[in-house]
Parts: sequence; C-alpha cells; structure tokens
Amino acid sequence: MQRQMMATSVTLGQIQQQLATVADNIANVGTTGYKSRDAKFTDLLFQQIDNMRANADQVDQNNRLTPSGIRDGSGSKVGDTQLDVSLGAIKQTDNPLDLALTNDHQFFTVALTGTNGVTTTAYTRAGAFSAQPDPQNPNVVRLMTKNGNPILGTNGQPIVLPANYRDVHIDNAGAITVELANGTQVNAGQLGLVTVNRPQLLENQGNSLYTLPNLAQLGIGLNQVVQPVAAGNGSVAQGKLENSNVDLTKEMADLINLQHNYQLNARSITIGDQMAGLVNGLLR
Repeated sequence: MQRQMMATSVTLGQIQQQLATVADNIANVGTTGYKSRDAKFTDLLFQQIDNMRANADQVDQNNRLTPSGIRDGSGSKVGDTQLDVSLGAIKQTDNPLDLALTNDHQFFTVALTGTNGVTTTAYTRAGAFSAQPDPQNPNVVRLMTKNGNPILGTNGQPIVLPANYRDVHIDNAGAITVELANGTQVNAGQLGLVTVNRPQLLENQGNSLYTLPNLAQLGIGLNQVVQPVAAGNGSVAQGKLENSNVDLTKEMADLINLQHNYQLNARSITIGDQMAGLVNGLLR
C-alpha cells in the first residue's frame, strides 16, 4: 500500500513538470521564433513478483505471453523534453531589420554575456533586430536583438552599421549592404548563420536564446553539432518574421489530458489513504 502511494506521488511530481512545459508553450504562442518543447514519460524501476508455480499450472504457463505475478512499479518520470524545430508561420512586416529563416535548422549567432561576465555564443531564430547607438563610437550603430544582445557576423564579431545610413538590404545568404544618405552603397558584413545538426542539445536560456552544453564532457566535437552555413545555402528572408511553432490546439488537448491524469493519481492516493485507515481501524 505504501509503495503504491509513493509511486503515485512520484508520478504526480513528474506530471507537474510536464504541466510546466505545456504552460510555457502556451505562454509563448505569440513569441517570435519560439520553439515548442514536448515532454516524454518513461517508466522508473519496477519489481516483478512471480507467483509460486505448481505442476497444475504448467498448461497456463505455456500459453501465457507475460510472466504470472505482479509487476510492482515505482512510478514514471519525464525522461526528456524534445525541442520541436519545425518552421513556424512566416509573417510579412516590411521592416528591413526584421529577418526570418526559412530553413528550420538554421540559426542566427548572438553574443550572450552571463552573470559571471563571460560572453558565449548563443543561437536564436527570433529575427526582430534593431539598430542601437554604440556608446563608444557615435559614427556607428550596433545590430542587436530585441533584448539588447549583439548579433554576430561570420567573423564572430558584433555587426555594426554606419550611423547615418538611409536603407539596408540583406540577401538570403545574410550579406548586408547599407545605402548611405548620399546614395553610396557599402558592405557592412555578413550575418553569422549556422546550421545546428543536433538541436536536442540546445539549452534554453530564455528570450528565444539557446546555448550548447560542455560538449567536451559529452565527447562531442563542436563541428558535429554546429556548422557555418555556406553562402549559397542561406535562408534569410528580409522584412519578415517567424512566428512561434506552438500548436495551440495540441497544447490545450495535452493540458486537459494532464489534468485528468493528475486527478486520477491524486484520487489513487486518497483511496490508498482511506484503505490504510480501514486496516488500522481493524487492528485496534
């Protein structure tokens, strides 16, 4: 009885984790470039308690497809949360600094500074960029994300544009051409686009930014996970943004199913507690 209640309580905690995943997806249904996650359950350890076999049961044993007895489990857990990198709907904005990627495995590279002051390379699909003044150089502006993270070029350095530019054109390979006020066109660099071959390794850092774990500890080389996009394989669409790929209908259906599962497991604990109370009453 106690083992059943413990297994159920473990499962309840894991259902809460999946509820948090679904809630996060629903909350970001309108977030540009957001990629949904799907939690997968796996069984915890179980114990097979076999019946004592007698000669009379030999016929039954020969015809059984499963072991006779009781399989006593320990509940279930969220084994993994899979990142869905499928392409979201593309919407037209006509803002020259709004960029969408039409290849679902390509990402923009971003400089992300952690709380420890160390700057690492992050990856994003949210292309709602803006040009912000450079506090150290009034002659240029920096290409930044919505939350103020510098966009990196193919050389790994932040991309800067002339401060007095009139228009900017970005082709599908990420090459940036700026038109100055006098009509002169200058090359302002190229976006650092990468292809992430193993997106399930990406760790969510919030604000639609992802980083990679310590690949050396996993025995994986960086080139096995991230590769620069060749000039002819870029998928940049200027003046457009990629919507979240969250399927709201699916998430609401999952939410209802999880609510039913939670109620069933909670009811199981209540019934187990009531039965234990009855047994204790009989022993008095």
